[in-house]
Amino acid sequence: MSRVPHCSAHVVPVDRRRFLRSASAVALAAGSAPVWAQAKPTLSGAPATSESVVARLFGSLTERQKKVVSFAWGHQDPERGLLRTRVSNNWKITEPEINSDFYSDEQREMIRDIFEGLLQADWIPRFDRQLKDDTGGFGQGQSIALFGTPGEDKFEFVLTGRHMTLRCDGNSTPHVAFGGPIFYGHAAGGHFRETARHPGNIFWPQAVAANALYQMLDGKQRKMALVVEGMPPEQNVRFQGARGPRQGIRVTELSADQKAHLQGILKKLIAPYRQTDRDEVIACLNTQGGLDPCRLAFYQQRDIGGDGVWDVWRLEGPAFVWHFRGAPHVHVWVNVANDPSVKLNA
Repeated sequence: MSRVPHCSAHVVPVDRRRFLRSASAVALAAGSAPVWAQAKPTLSGAPATSESVVARLFGSLTERQKKVVSFAWGHQDPERGLLRTRVSNNWKITEPEINSDFYSDEQREMIRDIFEGLLQADWIPRFDRQLKDDTGGFGQGQSIALFGTPGEDKFEFVLTGRHMTLRCDGNSTPHVAFGGPIFYGHAAGGHFRETARHPGNIFWPQAVAANALYQMLDGKQRKMALVVEGMPPEQNVRFQGARGPRQGIRVTELSADQKAHLQGILKKLIAPYRQTDRDEVIACLNTQGGLDPCRLAFYQQRDIGGDGVWDVWRLEGPAFVWHFRGAPHVHVWVNVANDPSVKLNA
């Protein structure tokens, strides 16, 4: 995997963003706020959501821009299939980078606001650290696409780049969490291969929590949980359904305290994302019977340092896949729905 070149063109740094927002507040007080700063109030008076900013962004696109980044809901790419549902570890869904002159300053600001609105506030600095390490910063090597039309039935905003696929769909995509499969990852410090314990990796604490559960297992349980060989391809997150093959220990084989710890792992996995997406994950999982129909697998292969702290592990249910690959650095593939018949175009 090649490293995205470090490029500072059209970067919108945090200090400038604060300045712009302060300037917007002054302009509002003077009654002359720019159009992009005039968030349309909702009927309830609630603050703007990522979805409302997507609508503003869509409305700001010129016809030239729409021809490049706006697509019909079911758009089929000749080489990549149903483009809206595709997921990958390192890709651009469209060619123009966010920090290119294809977008105006106001549009880049809106894209950043959409991004921040999809995350929990305390995770935004962490994602910024990941982006700095992996791409040189937000907007560099990243691109967006919009499918459908905001305010008219279904729509979805997709942001992609190295180690990131994020979606915003206003719950218009049926049956699925996050609007479809997502991806996150990190090569801490820009190194392709990390050392054991992954110093500086913002997502490694998720694996630490999973390995703590492995340590809670007795000998018989560990034999069921540890897969010595036969690790599935990391990108294989298609649903297997209720009777499909899954590796690892059944959650029903866990004790009450072990199940409670697994619930804590689940909370840690969804912690980076906004509350509505977290709620949707839990709702989808509960529709399939909660965690009980799932299996948890740890893979002996690719154990960095041979320390028995398993770098690769997978939590999988009938319509739930969370695959954590920690070697040579972190890749995490996520696919969650309330119905295993939902198809994945990967």
